[in-house]
Amino acid sequence: MTADTENYERKPSIEGADGVRMLPIETPAGTYNVWTKKVGDHPTVKVLLLHGGPAMTTEYMECFGDYLPQEGYEMYYYHQLGSYLSDQPDRDELWTVERFVEEVEQVRLALGLTKENGYLVGNSWGTILGLQYALKYQDNIKALIAGNMQGSFPEYTAYNAHLRSQMPASLIERLIAFEDAADYRNEDYLKIVVDAYYRKHICRMEPFPDGFERAMAHVNGEIYELMQGPSEFMPGGRLANWDVTDELKNIHIPTLMIGATYDSMDPKAIEKMANLVQNGRYLHCPDGSHLAMWDDPEPFFNGVLKFIKDVDSGTF
Repeated sequence: MTADTENYERKPSIEGADGVRMLPIETPAGTYNVWTKKVGDHPTVKVLLLHGGPAMTTEYMECFGDYLPQEGYEMYYYHQLGSYLSDQPDRDELWTVERFVEEVEQVRLALGLTKENGYLVGNSWGTILGLQYALKYQDNIKALIAGNMQGSFPEYTAYNAHLRSQMPASLIERLIAFEDAADYRNEDYLKIVVDAYYRKHICRMEPFPDGFERAMAHVNGEIYELMQGPSEFMPGGRLANWDVTDELKNIHIPTLMIGATYDSMDPKAIEKMANLVQNGRYLHCPDGSHLAMWDDPEPFFNGVLKFIKDVDSGTF
């Protein structure tokens, strides 16, 4: 756990405490507040973290606090609407990619990220959000870092099924029994998912990092299931048909795509994405998984920092 994020409880999240700001967000269902936390100050590099899930938290991205601020960069942790420290309205119509994109644009404006200094860093669902944001608002930011997400949800689903097929037949049979009964929250089912899948393809550290444990404990399960599906092995929900493969050619800002050998996403597909955007670069983490920032940090952060330095200096 990093020094600048050692307390995520609600009490210290009062406006102005330790860089925390609650930002009002206008939505079709009214005005709600989202939680942000500023670390550092820099005139030309301001980084906004977009967490995965949907509806997890930047708690699992705390390791960025060990690297970006050390370079003097300005960085923002941010819980999207519906997530732990932000408002959690019970309004199903709010949980769409399009509405989240508009939220990010409002957060960007409030925090002062511009085409001269603004960097979005997404992971997983955060990359879906970052790519969709870039397709609409890329002229408002300087660069995009898109980590650990394929450009097609159906293709991710197929790759995920491939990874599952490599599990022992006895475990697959047990999973199918739970899934046929729609018993996705059964402790035995969840244990199989964590032990046989998470520890191989989501995070290969033992034990899991504290920030990741807290992010999983704080996930808004209703939003996650509505958008992603009931489990990692039953992906679907509102994201089931998401696919921007044919639109990637329209992204012209500098874009770093990140993949990893053991990721739940196909690294070869992510590498192809880097060639589809106009100004792309691919970063591969040879020993990493979905959370390569944790289990393969040296190549991950060396690559991220080099990308930022190259963009900031105009040498990209």
